[in-house]
Amino acid sequence: MFPTLTSSLGSIRTLLLAIFLIMVGGGFLSTLIAVRLEQSGASAPVIGLVATAYFAGLTAGSLRAVNVIKRVGHIRAFAVFVAVLSASSLAYALGSNAVFWIFLRFIDGLMTAGVFICLESWLNDGAEPHRRSSVLASYMVALYLGQAAGQFLLTAGQDSHALPFMYSAIVLSLAALPVLLTKIDQPHIEGAKLLTVKRLYAISPLGFVGVSGTGMMLGAFYALGPLFAQKLGMGLPGIALFTSCVIAGGVLLQWPFGMMSDKYDRRVVIIGTFSAAMIVCGLIVSFASSGIYVFAFAALFGGMSFTLYPMCVAHFNDRIDGSERVGASSGLVLAYSVGAIVGPMLGAVGVAIGGPAGLFGAIGLTALLVTIFGLWRMCATEAVPNEEQGAWQSLPRTTPMATLDVSSEQEA
Repeated sequence: MFPTLTSSLGSIRTLLLAIFLIMVGGGFLSTLIAVRLEQSGASAPVIGLVATAYFAGLTAGSLRAVNVIKRVGHIRAFAVFVAVLSASSLAYALGSNAVFWIFLRFIDGLMTAGVFICLESWLNDGAEPHRRSSVLASYMVALYLGQAAGQFLLTAGQDSHALPFMYSAIVLSLAALPVLLTKIDQPHIEGAKLLTVKRLYAISPLGFVGVSGTGMMLGAFYALGPLFAQKLGMGLPGIALFTSCVIAGGVLLQWPFGMMSDKYDRRVVIIGTFSAAMIVCGLIVSFASSGIYVFAFAALFGGMSFTLYPMCVAHFNDRIDGSERVGASSGLVLAYSVGAIVGPMLGAVGVAIGGPAGLFGAIGLTALLVTIFGLWRMCATEAVPNEEQGAWQSLPRTTPMATLDVSSEQEA
């Protein structure tokens, strides 16, 4: 459909603008909600439970939103998802009741999954196979730029309880316009056929455990990272910068580590990256009060943790039969999501035991356990020869829809 990269990006600019605005308007809510709950006196387990509700909604939406899109089409479904997401954002201004916010975060997850599936299936359908990697990379750039930029809405109206939620609803509402006015043909969409957990583990134990462990690590961070920064005495601008450093580090360091995993035994690079993440977590715990070092370590943490998911997927693809690759890739996205559901509660236990720094203690412990598991797997199985390894590709950790045609491309 898209003859050149320039025309490809030109044709999908409305979809890229939509995901950028969605992440600007909704990407900072997890940070804002954690800060507001802490200010209202909520405990770390309660904050973790609110975050868990979002990831539970995201997982459920990844499985169910396809049916809505099939029934009414991409444009109408997208409008519904964004409208409910915008209304949910405004509803936070009604009060700070944790039970009510758990319900709202579950709704947020459901609707966000629907948005991701709409946009990702549209992008995958429109991109020719030899352009798909570039289109997906552009999508990821728009997604992470929006998420990083949105963090600075934390500082808007910080003296008002309702104003930040109003800003969120405004931006989310505007995100519907590029899609409602697009001239791009709506694609035919099929649901992802998933492999069982038993089959996923049997194909690649390290790939499966690595993806799940990464979900736990990042789920814990997104839930309680703002609480950690706030306990260090950071105001909202500092919290926004801290979170943005993690996202920026994740974007910048993915490609160097990914290319390294193509050149060497991928298991060694994966285990080394988990080990490095563990060390960085230890440095954050040790130097938490050392000002600018925290931001540098945050960027390193993002670089290590964001890199792990696509490397584990690539390792998985090295060991799988081509006929199962689509179902496996989709199953791994959900394995990540399940890990992200568990992560906030694990992080909350760490905070309860060790204070704010206990968050990174819990994340570091998770990385250590996966490292030990990986070393055991290296002793138990032979490595895939370097010349038989597939090419690493950066992948979003959103919904199974992002993996479908990408995986098909890798089969070719």
